[in-house]
Amino acid sequence: MAKYDSQLDHIFAALADPTRRAILDRLSRGPATTSELAAPHDIAMPTLLAHLTKLESASLITSTKVGRVRTYARSDAAFVPVQDWLGHQSDLWTRRLDQFDSYAIQLAKDLANGT
Repeated sequence: MAKYDSQLDHIFAALADPTRRAILDRLSRGPATTSELAAPHDIAMPTLLAHLTKLESASLITSTKVGRVRTYARSDAAFVPVQDWLGHQSDLWTRRLDQFDSYAIQLAKDLANGT
């Protein structure tokens, strides 16, 4: 898991903003130009470009430029470290809750037996 620490920091920082999450949601339907991504947001173009830069620096999106048109696409492979980390956390907490459940059942049995 240690190899993902820095990468996870960048990804989670990028995902922390609702505008960036909305951009990723839009890109989940397919590539889009800068103008298409800007349309639903009431923000200045430099602000939108800053969001796109943050997402691209976290490797969550990629961009290509043809002439004057820049097109962005979601990079689904970038979500693998997050999925791995979340899966590890889920497994960890499932084990802990199972242990707690076993402890609580044993404690209830001991109390019922007067021990």
